[in-house]
Amino acid sequence: MSDVSDVAEHARAAVDAFQDAFNAQDHECLAAALNYPHVRLWSGVFRQIDTPEEFAEISRQGQAQLEAEGWHHTTTASMEVIQSGPDKAHVALINHRTHADGTVYHKFNTFWIITNQDGHWGVKFRSSFLGSPSH
Repeated sequence: MSDVSDVAEHARAAVDAFQDAFNAQDHECLAAALNYPHVRLWSGVFRQIDTPEEFAEISRQGQAQLEAEGWHHTTTASMEVIQSGPDKAHVALINHRTHADGTVYHKFNTFWIITNQDGHWGVKFRSSFLGSPSH
């Protein structure tokens, strides 16, 4: 059984894996950072993504939108594990989308649920106040 600090470390590692893959636009690694089915709440609509292959394709399609925004990378400005149990953590994040020159052009709050599914700590659920259809 994991203690609270172990769960927080697993949650941080899952967030970092997602963020690193997102910033590299490595769609397969990004898909591997999730647990499935993966659920996203965006613009009032729940969307379930059932497989890594489906997510990787959605991610590839979103890359053009990011490029159109002038996106260079995203950073996690803050991360707080607000609740946790032995196999799950609720995480509140503030993310920043940034141009190549380091200018932050979009700050947004997001809530993720990180789960341990068959020994893999990954992002199971995301709900963001993003304001853009990208990822």
